[in-house]
Amino acid sequence: MKSYIYVNTVPIDKRENHGILYQARKELHKAVRKVLATSAKILQGPFADTFSTVDLEDHECAVWLLLQKSRSDDRAARMQAVQEMLAARHWHDYQYRMIAQACDLRTLIGLARSKESDLRFFLRPPRLPSLKEDSTIEEELRHLLASLPQTELDECIQYFTSLALSESSQSLAAQKGGLWCFGGNGLPYAESFGEVPSAAVEMFCLDALVKHSEISTHCDKIEANGGLQLLQRLYQLHKDCPKVQRNIMRIIGNMALNEHLHSPIVQSGWVSILAEAMKSQDIMEASHAARTLANLDRETVQEKYQDGVYVLHPQYRTSQPIKADVLFVHGLMGAAFKTWRQQDNDQVLNEKVSEDETRYTTCWPKTWLARDCPSLRIISVEYDTSLSDWRARCPMERKSIAFRSNELLRKLRAAGVGDRPVIWVSHSMGGLLVKKMLLEASRKPELSTVINNTRGMIFYSVPHHGSHLAEYSVNVRYLLFPSLEVKELSKDSPALKTLQDDFLEFAKDKNFQVLNFVETLPTSIGSMIKLHVVPVESADLGIGDLIPVDVNHLNICKPEKKDAFLYQRTLRFIRETLAKDLEN
Repeated sequence: MKSYIYVNTVPIDKRENHGILYQARKELHKAVRKVLATSAKILQGPFADTFSTVDLEDHECAVWLLLQKSRSDDRAARMQAVQEMLAARHWHDYQYRMIAQACDLRTLIGLARSKESDLRFFLRPPRLPSLKEDSTIEEELRHLLASLPQTELDECIQYFTSLALSESSQSLAAQKGGLWCFGGNGLPYAESFGEVPSAAVEMFCLDALVKHSEISTHCDKIEANGGLQLLQRLYQLHKDCPKVQRNIMRIIGNMALNEHLHSPIVQSGWVSILAEAMKSQDIMEASHAARTLANLDRETVQEKYQDGVYVLHPQYRTSQPIKADVLFVHGLMGAAFKTWRQQDNDQVLNEKVSEDETRYTTCWPKTWLARDCPSLRIISVEYDTSLSDWRARCPMERKSIAFRSNELLRKLRAAGVGDRPVIWVSHSMGGLLVKKMLLEASRKPELSTVINNTRGMIFYSVPHHGSHLAEYSVNVRYLLFPSLEVKELSKDSPALKTLQDDFLEFAKDKNFQVLNFVETLPTSIGSMIKLHVVPVESADLGIGDLIPVDVNHLNICKPEKKDAFLYQRTLRFIRETLAKDLEN
C-alpha cells in the first residue's frame, strides 16, 4: 500500500545545513514519515484495532478518528464527522491533505457542499492526459461527438450534432489551408484560422453534447471515451468564457444524474473544480456547480435536478428545515437567472461587479427572498423559447405550450416538487405553462400531490387572454415568422381560451390564492416599435388581486430595489399564503 502527502519544497542554502532551519526541516521530515507510516498501518486494518498499538500524537489521532467516523454504517455519525472536519480550524496543510487523500466519495461531496469548507480539503485534479500527436482540442471534441450513437435521436439532437460535425469539418479544413464557411454558404473567412471561429465550433460541439448528455447510455459513452478529462481541459482553457464553462457544467450535471458515474466524475478531479465554483460571486456559475454537486450527493439529497432545473436556495447542505417550495418560471426569451434580476438603471450598472449583493443583485429570489424566507427551497427553471423561427436555437424544435408543460412537469416531479407546499411564480408565457402543468397534473393520479400541495401562484403580466405580440407582422426581423410559442399567444387562439376557461374553474374549485401584476408602460420591440405586450384586461385571471405597476413588460418581474413595492408585495403574499406551513 502506498500513501502520499503533499509538502511545499524550497531550495536549501548550503550555509544553513547545520543551522536552526536545517534542524527544523529534519524534524518536519521525520514527522511526515511518521504520519505516512501511521496512515499505512491504519488503512491496512480496522481503525479500532490499530490505535492501541500505533504511536500517534493527539492531533494526528483526531484526523484518523474522523476518517473512521466518516465511514461509519450510521448515517448520523457520517454527517457529524463532516461537521467536525469543517469545524477544525487549527489544522496544518498536511492534515487537510490526509483527509483529501483518505476520505471516501460521500465525505468528499459532503465537504464540497458545505459553506464553510476549506478548499484544501480537495486535491487538485490529476494531470490531464496529453492530446494525441498533431491533434487539437477541437478535433478531440469532434471525435468525442462522432463516437456517440447517431440513431434514434430526436430532431434537435440530430440538428445540433450534424451542425457541430459539419462546422468542425470546415474548421479543420481551414486550419489546413482551406476556407472557412459560415453555415456552409461559401463565405470565405480567411486563409489563416482565427480564434473566433474555433470558439464558435467548440460551442456547437458543446451544444450537441449537452443534448446527448440527457441520454443515460450516451453519458456512459462520453465517460468511456475520455470526455470527463477533455471537458475539464476545455473548462480550464476557457476561464474567461462563462458561457463555455456553463455548458460544460451542464454536461457534468447531466452525467451526475447517473449514480454509476459518480466515482469516475470524482476520480477525474471535478469535485475540486465544483467546490471552487460554488464559492463564486457569479450566481450562475455557483448555481450550475450547486446543481451538479446536489446530483452527486446521495447522502442528503433524494431529488434529482435535471437539465434546466436550478436550486437557488439552499445550495449548500443545511440544518435549516425546508418547509415549502417556491418555483420561478420565466417567459418568452427569458432565462432562469436573468429574468429575475434587479431592474437595471444607470446608477447600478457600475455596481454589478461589487460583492455587496444588497446594492445590486443578478437574481433577487436567491439574494433577497432566500434571506427573508430561509426555510424555503427556491427553484428556477429554464427552457428555450424564441420570438421567431429565425432565432430559434433549434429550427426543428416547434414545441407547444402543452409539450413544454409535460416536459417541465416531469423534470419538476423528479426534483421533488409536490412533496411539500408550493407557490408558483411566473412571468409572461411562463404563467401559461404553470396553468397547463397544474391542469395536466390534476388529470394524473400519480401527480395528485402536486395539486394537493399547491397553495397559490403569482402571475407577472401573464397574457391569460392573449397578447398583441402575436398580432404584429411588420418588417421587424424577428417578428416576420413568429414562433409557435408566439402564435399560441394570439387573442383568437382556441387553445388559449380553453386553457383560461379550464384553469379558472379549476382554481376556484381548489381555492388557490392568486396575485396578479400587470405592466402599464409599453415595451420596445427592436428599434422600430413600442408595444403594450400584455394589456390590463388580458392579465386579469378572474380571481385574485390585479395590481397595475408603472413599468414595461420586461421590468414587471424586476424590482428596482429590495424595499420597492413590487418585491415587498410579492414577499407579503408568499409569507401570508404559506403562514401555516412555515409555522409547522
